[in-house]
Amino acid sequence: MGLGNPGAEYDDTRHNVGWWVLDRLAYDWKFGPFRRERRALVVEGIVGAEKVVLVKPTTYMNRSGQALRLLQGLDEFEAEEDLLVVVDDASLDVGRIRLRPRGSDGGHNGLKSISGALGSHEYARLRVGVGVKEGDVDLADWVLSPMPPQDEEVVVGLLPMMTEAVHAWVEEGAEAAMNRFNR
Repeated sequence: MGLGNPGAEYDDTRHNVGWWVLDRLAYDWKFGPFRRERRALVVEGIVGAEKVVLVKPTTYMNRSGQALRLLQGLDEFEAEEDLLVVVDDASLDVGRIRLRPRGSDGGHNGLKSISGALGSHEYARLRVGVGVKEGDVDLADWVLSPMPPQDEEVVVGLLPMMTEAVHAWVEEGAEAAMNRFNR
């Protein structure tokens, strides 16, 4: 699940980095176009021997957990094993990524919504650094502002490596992916 906000006005914002990653995964894995399903854009395919469903909630960031109903309805879905949430992180420098098998929401409203819907923090997350907010800028204004071209270039340059990291998570689990790709 990649977190972001729907609408063209949010496409190039820091808060939509989760959608950028899922778009790249769908492209690299040749899954085809996303389709609307309930409160999300969804595409699915096979990675290795695993069925993978990519989900971009269309509920806006603060209500991302509402889109989980789609996944919770799947046979044998267990968030602890089957959910990886890709999200922007305004406490990490641009170009840093952190994959964790579980953890707190860290003040991120999208993760707070996911944790609330699950009733648990027991799910993996891939945090993508979008730069630490500068000065007195409000955090919401910071993450909803477009990334400067040089920062966007860094994040876009990491997308192939993030595809590899998510692939490793799918096939080998969070610990193995974390050990190879955290930077």
